[in-house]
This record gives sequence, C-alpha cells and structure tokens, in this order.
Amino acid sequence: MARQKDTADTADTASTAGAARHKLTYAFDAYCGWCYGFGPTIREFAEANADRIELTVLSGGLFTGPRAQPVSAYPYIPQADARIGELTGAVFGPGYARAFADGTAVLDSAAAATALAALRAQAPERTLEFAGALQRAWYVDGRSLSAPETVRTVAAGLGGVDAGAAVAAFADPATRRAAEAEFREVRRLGVDAFPTLLLHTPGGLRRLGGPTTSARGLTRALDQH
Repeated sequence: MARQKDTADTADTASTAGAARHKLTYAFDAYCGWCYGFGPTIREFAEANADRIELTVLSGGLFTGPRAQPVSAYPYIPQADARIGELTGAVFGPGYARAFADGTAVLDSAAAATALAALRAQAPERTLEFAGALQRAWYVDGRSLSAPETVRTVAAGLGGVDAGAAVAAFADPATRRAAEAEFREVRRLGVDAFPTLLLHTPGGLRRLGGPTTSARGLTRALDQH
C-alpha cells in the first residue's frame, strides 16, 4: 500500500466556482492484484463523479528491471490473492490459476503499460476501462500482457477499438517510451505502491482512500476537500 504524504490541508477552491473539475491521478499497475481488486471501485467512483472530476490513469511500473520475473519467482502471490479476494470480493479466474501453476509467465509491467498506452491512443477517455480489460485478461484468463495476441484479443472485445492498430501501436518503440514516461511521472508524484488515488489541490497532493475503500467512501473523501 502507498505511503503518500499529505502535503496540504487546503480544499480544492477551484470547485467553488462550480465549473472547474477536481483533478485526480490514479496510479495502478496491470500486474498488481490489489489494483485488480480495486478496479470495480475506482470505475464506480469515476462514473458516479464523472461530471466533476478529471481523472488521469498512469501505469506505475511495479515489475520492471530485475523485478520483471516469471511468476514462479513470487511464491507469496497466491496467499496475497486470497487476502485480496477476501477483502475486495475479487475473483481470480481458472486461466490465471493455470498460468500461475505453469510458472513461466513473466510479470513485465513495462509491456503491460505499453499495452495500455497502445489502447489509450485510440480513445484516451476510455483508459480506465482499458486498464480493467487488461487486468481481466491476466487475472481471469491468464493471458500474458507481453503478448501481441493478448492486445489483439482485448482490443477486439472492447468495441470501437481497431485491434490491428492497437497491435501495431504496441510494437511501436514510441509507445514503449510513452509507457516508461508514465513510470517516471508516478515516481515524481511520490507514489511508492499501488493502487493510489491522488487528488490535486492548490496546496499539493492528497491521497483519497485505499485499496479497500468503497466508491461511496471515495466520494465522501472527495467531498471533504
């Protein structure tokens, strides 16, 4: 869980004008089980507050560099998944169980973030939806997020997305660079774990809720600012 420091107690005064939207940043990782469990909550919150928030979704880079390893290198994950399911109601599918038992799938957050950036290029306003679709591809179906075919399958199932264009963007080095730039931005914001939802205020950043906070709880936290 993130240890984001509260940097201000100032309310978002821009909202008092009635026109400005609250700016929020959601930092997540497609290979983060807590983010998968939090997914329905953040989507419900975003939908309920669509008229008053501007939400940016950033990939965080949980498994990069030496941490980009096969799932077999992380034997603690099944126990963590059980806890996530208990606290959030998340269901981990049979395809995921088979992939984990096989042990060869590599948790590569850079590839997963590139997949998200490739989908986002076609419809930035649907980024949160795309993030959820990628997580379901892994946590339900057990599909590697490093595979172009996964990007094609996810895109084809979304509606309104050109699967061929998404695969081409996934292979484009510029898309990879854009994904890696997100990692740097997340670090600049001071995020050190996922999921983290940040509210931008005139005085700085404030974290809203945590991975087990309900959508109503997030809305109440937003109201307080």
